[in-house]
Amino acid sequence: MLISLKKNGAAAVIDTKGAQLLSLKDKNGKEYMWQRDPKFWARTSPVLFPAIGNSRDGKTMFDGAWYELPKHGFAKDMEFEAEKRGEEEVSLTVGDTEETRRHYPYRFGFTMDYRLTDDGIEIRYQVENRDSKDMYYCLGAHPGFVCPMEEGERFEDYRLQFEREEDSYGIVYDLKALEFDRTSRGYHLDHTSVLPLAYELFDSDAIYFEGLKSKRVSLVHTDTGKGVEVSYGDFASVAFWTPGGKEAPFLCVEPWNGSAICSDEDDAFAHKHDVQRLGPGGKKDYCLGIRILA
Repeated sequence: MLISLKKNGAAAVIDTKGAQLLSLKDKNGKEYMWQRDPKFWARTSPVLFPAIGNSRDGKTMFDGAWYELPKHGFAKDMEFEAEKRGEEEVSLTVGDTEETRRHYPYRFGFTMDYRLTDDGIEIRYQVENRDSKDMYYCLGAHPGFVCPMEEGERFEDYRLQFEREEDSYGIVYDLKALEFDRTSRGYHLDHTSVLPLAYELFDSDAIYFEGLKSKRVSLVHTDTGKGVEVSYGDFASVAFWTPGGKEAPFLCVEPWNGSAICSDEDDAFAHKHDVQRLGPGGKKDYCLGIRILA
């Protein structure tokens, strides 16, 4: 079911299937979200829970037992229930089922709240441990934005603008080993707050940065400064992705708590970098903001 939100002429559309943000338009009707062309990518903004990326050989270990955990988890394919609805906001929730426990051994609750703001949208996530043991999970966002945003522009006309100057190397994804190689150095943010875009940056999949000082990044046209800003204060890292070799007209900005399997990790899920842990009965909230820079 599609749910429409409106505020002061701006609008958003959320699908209860996967609680996915499908559309975000400003008061002039301009669309900022990627519109799911399967030629490039058939999703717009999937939520990554309780996993981000792939496990080694598609399997991971919880409490000494092996589980086949789908890439990016399973919440993106679940039907959420709309618990609270208003003209400007909606709350969507889902919980464990017999099927989820085949892949992930915990009883959980997972809620996503969407609220239109004066210049964008706020997304809040709440994870609840309904089990009698510690629960481990990863959580990530994967919003895809139209890029270039105007007719006649090029992908290369855009840049990623961090809120602070950074000195950090990206972590390289090894396409043969299907893991992030933490011994290799990728793109270098060399005491700069700007990452100019070029399609070849994504030939080895996502660009993934840990330990950045910035908790906001903007995807903007180099000359006009128009675009979108993503704030991710509750997330440990951020990655950027567009499908390699396709020159797709979009870019994903992906705040993560966790990641796909890394070269220095074993197969125990609880040992993953930036894995999240909740004690029995615990709850934890996370917030992500998308702001339109008109």
